[in-house]
Amino acid sequence: MTSRAGVKLALVYFKMGLSPLILNLITVIFEEPKLTQIMKLENSRKNCFRILAFAGLISTSIVSAQEWKGYSSASKAEQETLESTFLKTVDFPKFKEHLKTLTAKPHVSGTKANEEVADYMVSVMENAGMKVEKYPYDIYMTSTGGSSVVELVTPHRMPLNQREDILKEDRFSSDPTLEKGWNAYSGSGDVTSTVVYANYGTKEDFEKLVEMGVDIKGKIVIARYGKNFRGFKAKFAEQFGAAGLIIYTDPADSGYTKGLVYPEGHNFNESAIQRGSILTTDYEGDPLTPFEPSLPLDGKKKIKRLDPSETTLHTIPVLPLSYGSAKEIIGKMKGAVVPSGWQGGLPYTYRLDGGDELTVRLKVDQPKEFVRINNVVGTFKGTTYPDEWIILGCHYDAWAFGATDPNSGTAMLLSLSETIGKLVKSGNGPKRSILIAHWDAEEHGVIGSSEWVEQKRDELDAKAVAYLNFDGGVSGKNFGASSAPSLKNLVTEMAQKVDYPYTEKTLYDQWRGNKEEPSIGNLGGGSDHIAFYMHVGVPSLSGGAGGPTLYHTNYDSFNFYEKFVDPEFQMGGTIEQWTGLMTLRMANAEVIPYDVERYATDLKGHFANAVEKIKKYDEGFGGFDKVEQSIAVLEKNAEGLTSAIKTALASGKLSKKEIKDVNKQLLALEKSFIDEKGMYFGSWYKSLYASTDPFSGYASWILPGLEYEISSSSTERLEEWDERYSAAIADLADKMLKLTQSIS
Repeated sequence: MTSRAGVKLALVYFKMGLSPLILNLITVIFEEPKLTQIMKLENSRKNCFRILAFAGLISTSIVSAQEWKGYSSASKAEQETLESTFLKTVDFPKFKEHLKTLTAKPHVSGTKANEEVADYMVSVMENAGMKVEKYPYDIYMTSTGGSSVVELVTPHRMPLNQREDILKEDRFSSDPTLEKGWNAYSGSGDVTSTVVYANYGTKEDFEKLVEMGVDIKGKIVIARYGKNFRGFKAKFAEQFGAAGLIIYTDPADSGYTKGLVYPEGHNFNESAIQRGSILTTDYEGDPLTPFEPSLPLDGKKKIKRLDPSETTLHTIPVLPLSYGSAKEIIGKMKGAVVPSGWQGGLPYTYRLDGGDELTVRLKVDQPKEFVRINNVVGTFKGTTYPDEWIILGCHYDAWAFGATDPNSGTAMLLSLSETIGKLVKSGNGPKRSILIAHWDAEEHGVIGSSEWVEQKRDELDAKAVAYLNFDGGVSGKNFGASSAPSLKNLVTEMAQKVDYPYTEKTLYDQWRGNKEEPSIGNLGGGSDHIAFYMHVGVPSLSGGAGGPTLYHTNYDSFNFYEKFVDPEFQMGGTIEQWTGLMTLRMANAEVIPYDVERYATDLKGHFANAVEKIKKYDEGFGGFDKVEQSIAVLEKNAEGLTSAIKTALASGKLSKKEIKDVNKQLLALEKSFIDEKGMYFGSWYKSLYASTDPFSGYASWILPGLEYEISSSSTERLEEWDERYSAAIADLADKMLKLTQSIS
C-alpha cells in the first residue's frame, strides 16, 4: 500500500522534472521485488508517468489513453507484447542504408535507373519474406524533357540557364545524367514573343490582368510557383490565349529572402529549378484511359484508349526556370507597375509586361509515347483474415535523386518490410494481410497508384481496410498527419507510444506542442491516396515528418538530406515505429478498429463551416435541415455501435464467422460516401466526403459538392446537395444500426 502524501509528493517531483527523486521516493514506499522491476525502466523524465503507472501510483489510462478498439482482453495482452517487441526490433541504421542506395542515381519514371530502383526494392522485400508482384502499365507520357531552349532575343540575345550549377560541396550535382528543368506533359512549340507577368498564375491573377487591360493573347506569360498546382497555371495561360508559359521559383517564396541558400543553407539558390508535371485532366492517372487501367498494350486484355486529341493535354510550350534566369527577363520589363501583392523578391520593380522591345524565345520539343511503368507490391499474407488488406504505399520515381521526395518514404517502408519480416519469421505473422506498395509515375500525375486502384477496384471494395500513404514521409523533423475520420484516433494513439528522438517527449507530445491535442489535417491532392480515398472510398491517411526541401530540384540529393534534413538519421526509425504500430494494430484486431463516432463529430464541424461560408454571400440561407437530421441519427447509431462492439468483445461471445461478418460490414461504411454520379467538376471523383480542390490541385475540399458551389457563390444546387449528403449520411447511419443489431 502507498500513502496519499507519497503519491502527491511524487507527482510534484514529476512536474519539477526530477525523475531521480521519484525513484528515490519509490525506493522508500515500495517493497523490494517491485522496486527491482521499476529500476530497470529508463530513468528519464518522459518515463516518469510510466514508472508511476507501473508502480500502481496512477492509472495506466493517464499514461496513454489507449482505447484498444477492436480487441478483447486476451488479444490486447498479446498485442501489447507484440508491439513492444516490434518497437525494439526496428533497426534505425537501415533507413540510411536504403536511402543511400535508392538515391544513388537520378531515376525519373520510365528510365533504366528507375527500373534498377524497382529491382532493388523487389530484392529487399523478397529477402524480408514478402510475396512480391510487379504491376506493369503502358502510359502515354515521356521519361525525358526532350529538347528545349529559352533565350532573350531583343534587345540583346542571351541564352538562359536551364540546369542547376555544379557545386563542389555536393558531388551529386555533377552527375552527367541530370537533366535540364522540364515540365511533364508540356505542349511542343517554338514561340518568340513579348512577355506578360501573371504573378502566381491563378485564375484570379489572369482575370486581374484582363481587368487591367493587359493583352495576354499570343504572349509568353511568366508566372511564379506557388498558390496553385503548376498544371493550372498552364491551363489558365492557355485559356486566356497565351502562346507559352515560363514558371519560376521566386526568392520571395524560396530563396535568399528566406535565409541562406544551398549549399550553405536549405533554400533555393539562383540556379535551382522546380520540375513537375502539368497534367490537368478531370480524372487521375493515364490521360488516355480514364476509369480503366492502362494495361500493357501487348497483354491479353485490351483496353480502349482515347486519342490524344480527345484529351485536355496542353498544347502550348511550358518550361520551369530558376530565379537566376527569370531575373534576366523580369529585370528588363518596362511596362506598368504590378498591383499590391504581386511584387516578388528580386531586386527590381515588377512590371505587368515587358513592352515591345523585350522579346523572348521559348522552345519545347517533348514528344509523348507509350512508356512502360511498374508498380511493386509486396504482401505478408494474413494468418486469420487474409482477404482483409492493410495497404501502405509511397511512390519511388523521382525528378532527380529524390532524397526527400519521395524516397525518404520509400526507404522507411523498405525498412518496415524487413522489421515485419523478422516478426513473421519468429511466428508473429499479422492476422490481416499487409500490402506494401511502391508506386511508379506519381510525379507525372499520380499515375501508378491510380491505375492499380482502377485495376483492383472490385477487390479493394471487398478487402481494403485502409490505405496509409508516406510520400516523402521522412523529409524532416516536424511530425504531422492528415486522415479520414475513422483513422484519426489510430494516428494519435500510436504517436503516444513512440519516443521523439530529439526531445524528452513522445512523438505525440512533440507534435501537439503547447496545444491540448494536435490538429490532424484533411487529405487533399497531390499524392497516391487520391484514388483510394476519393475514387473508391478506402479510409486513408497520409503522414510523416517534414522539413526543409529543395523540392523537385537536382539538389534533392543524399548530400542535402544528411546536411540539412536529418543529419543524425533518427527520424527514419521513428516514423517506421509509428507506421508499424498503426499497421499492426489494424492488422491484429479481432474487429477492425475504426473510430465510427468520429464521422458525426467531424461532419457537424464541416457542415457548420460550409453554412458559414454560404451565409457570406446568401444571408438568408437557413442551413441543411435534412443533413442535420441525418447527422443526429448517425451520432446516436455510432455510439450504439461502439458500445455493442466493446460489449461483444468483452464477453467473448462473437464466433469467428460472426467476427468476419462484422468486419465485412465495417469495410462498407466509408462506401456510403461514394456516389456514382460523382462531382460536377469531374465524375471520377466519387467521394462526397473529400476531394482534391479542382482549382488549386493540392488543397483538400471537404464536402466537395458544397465547396464547388461556394467557389462560385452559387445557391442553385444547395437543395440537391442537402438531399445527396443526407442520403449518404443516412445510409452510413443505417449500416451502423444494422451492424449493431446483428451483434446485440
